[in-house]
Amino acid sequence: MTILDHWVSGAAFTGESTRTAPVYNPAQGVVTKDVRLASTDDVAVAVAAAAAAFPAWSGTSLAKRQQIMFAFRELLNARKGDLAAILTNEHGKVTSDALGEIARGLEVVELATSIPNLMKGEYSESVSTGVDVYSIRQPLGVVGIISPFNFPAMVPLWFFPIAIAAGNTVVLKPSEKDPSAAVWMARLLQEAGLPDGVLNVVHGDKESVDAILTHPDVASVSFVGSTPIAKYIYETAAQHGKRVQALGGAKNHMLVLPDADLDLVADSAVNAGFGSAGERCMAISVVVAVGDVADALIPKITERMGGLTVGDGTRGCDMGPLITREHRDKVAGYIELAERDGARVVVDGRGVAADGAADGFWLGPTLIDAVPTSSDVYRHEIFGPVLSVVRVASYEEGVALINASPFGNGTAIFTNDGGAARRFQTEVTVGMIGINVPIPVPVGYYSFGGWKASLFGDTKAYGPQSVHFFTREKAVTSRWLDPSHGGINLGFPQN
Repeated sequence: MTILDHWVSGAAFTGESTRTAPVYNPAQGVVTKDVRLASTDDVAVAVAAAAAAFPAWSGTSLAKRQQIMFAFRELLNARKGDLAAILTNEHGKVTSDALGEIARGLEVVELATSIPNLMKGEYSESVSTGVDVYSIRQPLGVVGIISPFNFPAMVPLWFFPIAIAAGNTVVLKPSEKDPSAAVWMARLLQEAGLPDGVLNVVHGDKESVDAILTHPDVASVSFVGSTPIAKYIYETAAQHGKRVQALGGAKNHMLVLPDADLDLVADSAVNAGFGSAGERCMAISVVVAVGDVADALIPKITERMGGLTVGDGTRGCDMGPLITREHRDKVAGYIELAERDGARVVVDGRGVAADGAADGFWLGPTLIDAVPTSSDVYRHEIFGPVLSVVRVASYEEGVALINASPFGNGTAIFTNDGGAARRFQTEVTVGMIGINVPIPVPVGYYSFGGWKASLFGDTKAYGPQSVHFFTREKAVTSRWLDPSHGGINLGFPQN
C-alpha cells in the first residue's frame, strides 16, 4: 500500500510517527493509499523549516514573489485536469465540479499576482515641519492553515497564495481524508520557483492540529470546517497568542417569494442543494417558501431531481458519493429522523441506483417537505444531499426564521421585486447574500465569510481582508535633516 508522506523543506518527509490513516476512493469504497499522521515533533520539524525559510523569503522583493505567483498560476491552469482527477479519486466529486473548484481557487492565485499593489501603504508629507508619516505592511512569519475535506484544493488556495505572496511561510495541514491535492500543489509551487521551506505540508489528525495551534513560532491560524471545531480552533489558538480566522458551519436558506420565477428557483435549488453531494458550506439546504409557493415549486424540483444521475465522478454523472461510509450513514439518518418528526419525504435518496461500485458511499438527492423548525433536520448542518422545504406565511416570517438561525454564512432571496430584494439585503443577518443567485460565493477580489457561528475572529478569507490578516502594519514618522546621495546607475533597477 502506498503511503503519502509529508512535504517539508521541498522534499518528502516521513517523520518519526508511525501512525497512518486510510485514504478511500469513495466511489469504490476501497482504500487507495495510506497517509502519515504527524506527531507533535513532526509538526515542529515543519514549523522549524518554515521559520528557517522566513528571513530570506520575507526579504525577497515583491517583484520576485509576483513572478513566482504568475508561474504557479500558469502551471496550475495548464495541469488542472491532473488535479481534478486527484479530487475525483479522493473526494468523489464529479470532474466538472472538481474543475470548478480549481477555477475558484485560481481566482485567489490571480489576486496574489497583484501583491505589489495590495501591499501598498499610505504616505502623508509634511504633517509637521520637515516630518512625513507613512505606513508599511510586513508579513507575520510562519502561518498555519488547516483545511477541510470538502474542498481539498480550493480552500488551501484561499489562503496560501496570499500568505506566501505577502512574504510569510506556511505550514498547511490538509484533511487526512483527501490529502494528496495539497502535496501536489506544493510540488507545483516548487516547480514555479518557490524556495524550499516556504510551503510545508503535514498530514494528521487532532494531534497535528493541536501542535499547530500551540506552537510558539506559528503566528496565525486559518481554518475552515464545522462550527464546533472552528470554535475550538479559535479559542485554542487565541489563547496561545495567535491571530485567527476560523470559518465555521452553515445552514443556508433560500427565501422564495410568490412573484419569483419558479423555473429559475427549481433549477437553482437543485444545483445549490445537490452539487458536490451537498458537501458545501455554501449549499442551500433549506427552501423557505412563502404562501402557496411550495405547492407549485415542489413538483418542479422533483421533476429535475428525476433527471439526475449518481455515480463515479469519472463517468459523466451529475453527483458523486459522500466522503466516507460513516458520513453517508449519518446523513441518511437525518432522512429517517425527518419521517419520525412528521415531515414528508418527497424524494428518498437512500435507495439510489448509482452508476458505480456496489461498495461506494452512495446517497441520492433527497427532498423533504414540511420540515418542522424544531427538528434536528432543520437545526443541524447535515452536509449532504438533503434539501428541506419550510413553509412560511409571509416575507417577514421568512426573514425572522433566517435571522433566528445561529448560523449566518450564506442566504439567498428569489424574487422579481427589487424593493423586496433591497429590503432583504439590509434586514437579513447573514454575511453573504444572493439575489436570484443561490450560492453567493464572492469572487476572489472580495472576501468570503459569514456572521454569527459561521465565523470566529473578525477577518474573512481571501480578498482584501486576507492581505490585512497575513500582514502587520507599521506607521513610520520620519524626519531627515540632510539629503542622502546615491551613486550613478543609468539602467532600470530589476528585482
